[in-house]
Amino acid sequence: MARFNTRVPAVLVLSLGESFLGYSCGCSGYAVGEVVFNTSMTGYQEVITDPSYSNQMVVFTTPHVGSTGINMWDNESDRSHLSGVIVRDLVDYPSNWQSLSSLEQFLCSQNVVGIQSIDTRALTILLRNKGSQFGCIYSGDDAHEPALIDDCLSRAKDFKGLVGVDLVKSVTCSSPFQWNNHPLCRFKDVKLNYRVVVLDFGVKRSLLNALVYSGCDVTVVPAYSSKEEVLSYRPDGIVLSNGPGDPSGCYEVISLTEGLMASGVPLFGVCLGHQILALANGLNIVKMSFGHHGINHPVQDVITRKVFISSQNHCFVVDEESVNLSSCCDVTHRSLFDKTIQGLSYRSFPGMSFQGHPEGGGGPQDLYCLFDKFALMMGNCRGKLGNATSR
Repeated sequence: MARFNTRVPAVLVLSLGESFLGYSCGCSGYAVGEVVFNTSMTGYQEVITDPSYSNQMVVFTTPHVGSTGINMWDNESDRSHLSGVIVRDLVDYPSNWQSLSSLEQFLCSQNVVGIQSIDTRALTILLRNKGSQFGCIYSGDDAHEPALIDDCLSRAKDFKGLVGVDLVKSVTCSSPFQWNNHPLCRFKDVKLNYRVVVLDFGVKRSLLNALVYSGCDVTVVPAYSSKEEVLSYRPDGIVLSNGPGDPSGCYEVISLTEGLMASGVPLFGVCLGHQILALANGLNIVKMSFGHHGINHPVQDVITRKVFISSQNHCFVVDEESVNLSSCCDVTHRSLFDKTIQGLSYRSFPGMSFQGHPEGGGGPQDLYCLFDKFALMMGNCRGKLGNATSR
């Protein structure tokens, strides 16, 4: 512990009253959010820059975080979106040929408050047994003082949570843009067969790259575009992207999705987009106890019985009972951890959705087959739509 003597003290306090004393691994100050744990052993850069983690503080269960530093290619957006970072041991000196900075340097540049040197195993067990908690991290010289710990407890209890809050407004793009000619698009020489519009609910760059790899000419538009604006691009398909928080608070987006369903253009919902599409079809969404956060989650295709390892990041899930009472869709995939619904296909319009992240950024790419399925759906519907999009 001697190497921590010169470190800035930090504390994490949960809304139930538990406190964890440690040391800072980011900037000084306060951070408040919902505390969730992520079981990924790699991909911390993708997690930290994933807009889906807005208003959340992430506990990394792997003990050593930061080994490969930060590079320019693995960011899922142009900045950090989570509220705080919680690790057991932060690596001070990364080793990777692409590394441009250490993780701590990046956290400081992004004004992210973090805490290290706490028992993340005990914290994860607590969250698993009691469910996700609201928490407050404070980093400063007086962080271990009783008065500051009491102050953090008050801030944690005052946090409003994610339920019913529209977080998409804080992460969607401000204007449309074309991804294929973006400097960070990884695939420049792919034959483009389909024109796709992505509704940006907090889209990850890896999802956009996966669409390009699958032969899509990708245009990203703000989440609050009108139906007419979306269809003006004459898309072969529309992707409802991943994003943060509770979909039930996104009233405008749900209404837009209802209108797009009637257009006949194939829809593909991913993560939050999966839940938005479900709500637009009259299904219900429920909050999970501690959610799914990791890159090692097995899901099963209910028809072929084939098992895939998937990347997951969500605290809400489509309600099983509402699906059983509805005739609008069929379940295509289920989690092998808890049997929750992971995929749906719709009957009255060309639509499909997946709860996890089929692009696997970061994580496995077992489910790239879903992009092929979406491409097949677009090809089958192209003639019916009359779009002049053949390449």
